[in-house]
Amino acid sequence: EVQLVESGGGLVQPGGSLILSCVGSGFPFSTYALTWVRQAPGKGLEWLATIYPTAGGIYNPGAAKGRFTISRDNGLNTVFLQMNSLQFEDTATYYCATDASGQNRGLGTQVTVSS
Repeated sequence: EVQLVESGGGLVQPGGSLILSCVGSGFPFSTYALTWVRQAPGKGLEWLATIYPTAGGIYNPGAAKGRFTISRDNGLNTVFLQMNSLQFEDTATYYCATDASGQNRGLGTQVTVSS
């Protein structure tokens, strides 16, 4: 059974940073492309970034705006999302997923940007 467990969310002030983590199990982690998506209150899922098994990441330029970096550690079965210069509109639940649409995702971690 595929399991994805996100962590690292929390309350952060505007301009702050967070690193989100997602541990995967139940599938051959190192061979999968992995994706971060988010869902803001009252909105649909928004794709943020995808990282391929042996290549770098691709980003949603509108959402990431050069502030987000996706990375992975296959030895730890973990994918990360480094988020800098956080803004109010980044408030959302963040999910990692094994598909680009975000349908196969974990339970998420909440990020709240507030002063």
